[in-house]
Amino acid sequence: MEKPPPLPTIQESLKVEGAESADLPERSIMTRPGFGTSGKRVSLLANHFKVSIKNPNQIFTNTYAYDISIPTSGFHKYEDNKAVDGKVIGRKVIDKLYQTYSSEFDKKRFAYDGDKSLFTVGPLPQNKFEYTVILEESTAKSSGNPSDNGCSTEPSKKSKHSLRSKTFKVEISYAAKIPLKSLSLALKGAEIEYVQDALRVLDIILRQQAAKRGCLLVRQSFFHDDPLMFTDVGGGVTGVRGLHSSFRPTLDGLSLNMDVSTTMILKPGRVEDFLLANQNVKDPRYIDWAKAKKMLKNMRVKAIHNNKEFKIIGLSEKPCNQQFFSLKVKSGSNAGGSDEALEITVYDYFVKHRNIELKSSSYMPCLDVGKPKRPNYLPLELCSLVSLQRYTKALSVTQRSSLVEKSRQKPLERIRVVTDAMTKYKYDEDPLLVSCGISIEKQLTQLDGRILDAPKLKVGNNEDFSPRNGRWNFNNKKLLKPQNIEEWALVNFSGRCDSSHLSRELINCARSKGIEIERPYTIIEEDPQCRRASPVVRVEKMFEHIMAKLPGPPQFLLCVLPERKNCDIYGPWKKKCLSNMGIVTQCISPIKINDQYLTNVLLKINSKLGGTNSLLAIEHSNRIPLVTDQPTMILGMDVSHGSPGRSDVPSIAAVVGSRSWPLISKYRAAVRTQSAKVEMIESLFKPLANGQDDGIMRELLLDFYQTSNGRKPTQIIVFRDGVSESQFTQVINIELDQMIKAYQHLGESAIPKFTVIVAQKNHHTKLFQASAQDNVPCGTVVDTRIVHPRNYDFYMCSQAGLIGTSRPAHYHVLLDEIGFSPDALQNLIHSLSYIYQRSTTAISIVAPVCYAHLAAHQVGQFMKFEDLSETSSGQNSMTATGSIPIPELPRLHKDVAGSMFFC
Repeated sequence: MEKPPPLPTIQESLKVEGAESADLPERSIMTRPGFGTSGKRVSLLANHFKVSIKNPNQIFTNTYAYDISIPTSGFHKYEDNKAVDGKVIGRKVIDKLYQTYSSEFDKKRFAYDGDKSLFTVGPLPQNKFEYTVILEESTAKSSGNPSDNGCSTEPSKKSKHSLRSKTFKVEISYAAKIPLKSLSLALKGAEIEYVQDALRVLDIILRQQAAKRGCLLVRQSFFHDDPLMFTDVGGGVTGVRGLHSSFRPTLDGLSLNMDVSTTMILKPGRVEDFLLANQNVKDPRYIDWAKAKKMLKNMRVKAIHNNKEFKIIGLSEKPCNQQFFSLKVKSGSNAGGSDEALEITVYDYFVKHRNIELKSSSYMPCLDVGKPKRPNYLPLELCSLVSLQRYTKALSVTQRSSLVEKSRQKPLERIRVVTDAMTKYKYDEDPLLVSCGISIEKQLTQLDGRILDAPKLKVGNNEDFSPRNGRWNFNNKKLLKPQNIEEWALVNFSGRCDSSHLSRELINCARSKGIEIERPYTIIEEDPQCRRASPVVRVEKMFEHIMAKLPGPPQFLLCVLPERKNCDIYGPWKKKCLSNMGIVTQCISPIKINDQYLTNVLLKINSKLGGTNSLLAIEHSNRIPLVTDQPTMILGMDVSHGSPGRSDVPSIAAVVGSRSWPLISKYRAAVRTQSAKVEMIESLFKPLANGQDDGIMRELLLDFYQTSNGRKPTQIIVFRDGVSESQFTQVINIELDQMIKAYQHLGESAIPKFTVIVAQKNHHTKLFQASAQDNVPCGTVVDTRIVHPRNYDFYMCSQAGLIGTSRPAHYHVLLDEIGFSPDALQNLIHSLSYIYQRSTTAISIVAPVCYAHLAAHQVGQFMKFEDLSETSSGQNSMTATGSIPIPELPRLHKDVAGSMFFC
């Protein structure tokens, strides 16, 4: 391979100043060009249940959509003049509305989404209705004492009604007609406007069934209040197993996709037990009540002494035995006496007036279940958390590991759960589905798949190697291109690791793999006195020692962390090494040092330092169809978002681009911050005021040119992760346009050919072997029956599923200007699952997507333990509204920017 030309020639050739780009035409998602044929045939089952439609041209006609508004009115106002908050109440109101006024709707049944939309099969008699609905609960109101509802600081008036009533004014107005016949046409391959709306109606019907059974609804999944489905994951959090259901148009017709689903809920039971588990303490005396107050807010509890539900708004300022309230009592010996206010503690009230023994909560705060200006106190030990309350905060590493371990299901068990659900819940007996002429089969869909051959690999000593069952190893083998390490140091933040033993074993293991590692220049143990300092200070102190002991910046730093995963030193350490110092680093936290562990560490180190562990045999010999014919760049794109509810944390966009063409195993990453929760990547093309482009694509295009003998990419293959089907058109119009503009800004008139593929893992289709208990073999691909009736998609299970049930990747080809045949594209994607340099297994999705995810996560750690303003480089971007500045990530040091630092 020739050496690339010098930098001045690159700048001249690429015409960095560039010309303005013209507006680009809008693109449509491509249709399926054909089917793959390569591979060995295998009989499979899929968790899709065939849906039959009777007389689609006659019965399956039109659904009508109506907007629902439920403001409150009447003498018992419920959040005055505001829309009803809570889908549970909304469903109760609509159910009562139908019971009261069904004759005025021609007895047409409703499909209600719990929010603002209602659907009927056929139109209602009028386009607009207004009704008054009264909900009554068999709950007596407080009458002069708090015996039923807790201890209120303001005595209530006597009740005038035996039932608590709420009055709602419901407005129904016509919104649109949804021709369900469009679904029938779409199943034949036509591109029809209302298909997604029609499917949404059918999904809402199923959700409505589940809501009436008292299930917790989370998007298109539902969860029963069944302790047999609960699994404790620690910290007061419980995983609950339920079912996902969604109607999908497929090549074989309409199908119902049913799968096992899991969500997180608060562990039901005593509030005191929850707090102890949540804060990991054994005695209530050690509960952090400020933290508890924040955690408990808006949770629903049931009072043990009266079996009523309340919502927590806060905690009392004082303990139960010191918190006073006014209790109105009659003075004198008879009922005719005047009212008198008695100041009494919550504790004394329950013990002396209600004869309820309080054991543990006398010194704890009370739960406030009243209103902001009218507190109402309940002793903590008398309250239990209501079941099926969602827990939406991010799980800890321990909780996530526990959930994964406890929620695994073997293929046969998963089959049994979904088929039993189809029999038990009798979905097609729903009156609304019956009126649509729909029936659903009870058996899994049978189909044929194909098993693609695993690609051959090239390892050290020019040795060819054939993976078996998606796995291989480096036992008695050497790395293809080992990178020797001469100047390095080991730093140890952990008091439990023997650094000298670790370095000796690492050097010995490396030698067996072909890597020559000199003895470390120095081993630096952290001063135990520093362990109480903040993570940033600990890192700075360690670097002071490094710079004092080393004659100059080392080639490599091995860092031993005090704990695995989510260590608070990790982010500051990576930022210091990769952004400030430009030093390649590897963090480890070994539990057991053996050959397998050290080999895995060496794979990462060698990749980061520019070495190559293995290549595809066809890559080594430059025989990749279409890719080696023309300079081809491969991109992996992903966006990482902050924890749920954290709208103040910017999202991290990462794109990795291949380099050193015709190789497809070498990548460089470009990472930027962008508006929180925004999925479309905003910085692919980023023109500045001075006319320059500071975007991601420019960075990757220049790198490709510099490392590929001065060749510019004429073909670009894009793998996009993390987008839903509703965002596909944005990917091939908004994001692709930005890529082209970045290319044109470099002065290029000839636009590359693009192939754009979305890679999805977050879906619910599972594949099973028809005649075996094990997972489907690695390399299994399916592009018939359960795929889209019009669009170009397929499922591929490239990994070997050893635990639980394998989840195939779902690939959607949105655009293919390069012109791959189905077989060529499927084999390329399968091969890209074998180039992941961090491991010796085929991975579940193409390596460029995994690399993008790793890069976004790792660089995102730069900001995790610091104030966001401190990490800004001083060039804040703005959100789409121009209101909130987005802190920019510190850029990678030039000495490591081109490395595979994310490995």
